Amino acid sequence: MKLTNIRDVYFDLDHTLWDFDKNSSLAFQEIFEDQKLEIELQEFLKIYMPINHQYWKSYRNNLLSKKDLRYGRLRDSFEALKFEVSDTLISKMSEDYINYLPNNNYLLDGAVDILRYLSASYNLHIITNGFEEVQHLKMEKSGILEYFRTVTTSEEAGVKKPHSLIFEKAIGKGTGKPETSVMIGDNFEADICGGHQYGMKVIYLDPSEDDFNTEHPRIQKLKQLRDYL
Repeated sequence: MKLTNIRDVYFDLDHTLWDFDKNSSLAFQEIFEDQKLEIELQEFLKIYMPINHQYWKSYRNNLLSKKDLRYGRLRDSFEALKFEVSDTLISKMSEDYINYLPNNNYLLDGAVDILRYLSASYNLHIITNGFEEVQHLKMEKSGILEYFRTVTTSEEAGVKKPHSLIFEKAIGKGTGKPETSVMIGDNFEADICGGHQYGMKVIYLDPSEDDFNTEHPRIQKLKQLRDYL
């Protein structure tokens, strides 16, 4: 069912448009090769991904700093694998990862097509909790920056999704209103609950086939946005 009275469409970036998992694994592959680490990439990622998820949740809830997130997720992953790496090398890898990450810019299936389709009728925007220094670069290198009127990062806003102030900051950059805006994202707490509580309409991008009950529109692929917009 089409959403009515929508003028502005707000997207999350990582895991919603930008294929974070694939690009992240390629960055780690490059780092491991540079450092000549004899560790199986898939074995590392199997341990790293849930640890990274928990660190991001703590970061989103202001329980740790950006520096602690970058370092701690690597330290904990290597410790879990019982793979000995010096603190100096972990610190270097944490910096290299941020630098290497925008070098690979795979998008989720259908991202460019849906942005092209939506930009003909709506004002498009980004609201992201990702790091300021890499988010614009990701968008530029992946060729999608041109589709967006505004980009709002959590570091710019001073708070992270789901805090209402980041949505207020983002909408304040344009001429829209919460009631004529829709937030689209893959994180239920940050994007969907946050946007809904601020008064926006929301669409939950959830590629899984899990039986997840929600009152909000839910899609598995970006192309399904055509059913709502």
